[in-house]
Amino acid sequence: MHHSIRKYLALVPLALILLAPVARGGESDALSPSVSNAKAQLLSQFFAQGGGASPAVLEYRRKLQEYQAIRGAFDAEAGAYWGQVTEKRRGRNAKRRSGQQITLDDYVLEQPPVYTGPKRPVNPEPEERPERPARKPLPVASDLLRAAQDLYQFTPQRPTSEVEFKRVYARYALASGLTREQAVRVYSFETGGTGNYDVQAGIEHGGKRAISTAMGYNQLLTTNSVELLAEQGHEFIRALSGKVAQTSGPARKSLEFKLAVLKRMVAHATSVPDTWSEHEKIGDTAQGWAMHAMVLDIDIGPMLQTHKLLTSVMFARAKGYTRPLTAAELEMMNLTGDGTGLDMVTMPQAMREQVPTSNFFQRGGYERNPVAIRHNTVAKLLAVTDARMDSNSNNAGARELAAAF
Repeated sequence: MHHSIRKYLALVPLALILLAPVARGGESDALSPSVSNAKAQLLSQFFAQGGGASPAVLEYRRKLQEYQAIRGAFDAEAGAYWGQVTEKRRGRNAKRRSGQQITLDDYVLEQPPVYTGPKRPVNPEPEERPERPARKPLPVASDLLRAAQDLYQFTPQRPTSEVEFKRVYARYALASGLTREQAVRVYSFETGGTGNYDVQAGIEHGGKRAISTAMGYNQLLTTNSVELLAEQGHEFIRALSGKVAQTSGPARKSLEFKLAVLKRMVAHATSVPDTWSEHEKIGDTAQGWAMHAMVLDIDIGPMLQTHKLLTSVMFARAKGYTRPLTAAELEMMNLTGDGTGLDMVTMPQAMREQVPTSNFFQRGGYERNPVAIRHNTVAKLLAVTDARMDSNSNNAGARELAAAF
């Protein structure tokens, strides 16, 4: 190794000579093409071979080159696979629009390729890395309440107890068409069967930091709250107006103000195109936080939680799927979106056993989802969802919710 380094270093004087112009009579002339080419080739070889680098750096460069070759071959294979998944998905969507039957041929039936090569080596020399922008802190309940107060001079009416919220939720869910099994088992899956009405992802089971804005029994994101106010706000206004009509005295005055705030929120939510991306923009502002605070309200919160699930039930019916959804099927639609979830739900059991879960993901989402990778067919994914619901339904919160129905 030392002999090789000395050989490289010996090239430096020659390289410097070749870099210098040939002098004639005190004036510099351009290098001839042959000399210029020789210089370029020599310098290229010199720096490619290490140019005096330490043994550790030379070994790093060797491993990096090996890694890049192996990883590049894998990425080409994986890219072809996920491209096929995308094309099959487009084909299924087109067939559904034209009323054609979906068959096994409309899915990729092979599992995605798995990278088994070496990890990217660590550079022993310091590298300049671009500074990552500071992560915007996620809002928690106190931020939502502050936004509602600042923008609407309104504070959501919190329940006097957890069981009060569960009873209102159960009553509204049943009246709207959800079943006890659907509500309780989805709650068990989403919160572990222990979550309170204001539970937030990450701030649970001893967690100290919010990992998303998902909140409540069915884990609504800020975008969900904005979207539900835009799409179901008329129903919320109708229901709350009915309660106002049945109330008198100071309580009525409070409800009338809440109704006025709700109408303003619905008007703002419907002022943009009815798309997820537009609702997401609002959800990332103080306006969206104020709307999300309604998840905590004893009157509006149960309606938001109910319609988070009910919209999936209604979507399935609108697409001609009339069989009652099991809780696990409803959860698939809740987690993956109605269109993707219905793709799984409408699949016969025999196909569920054969179709890989990768058909319902983008590559990045799939590779970050150990559950979908481990339980890699539709049947296995639904089975593990059911098993978790079975287990969590025995926890105290789930039993309390079941008793509220």
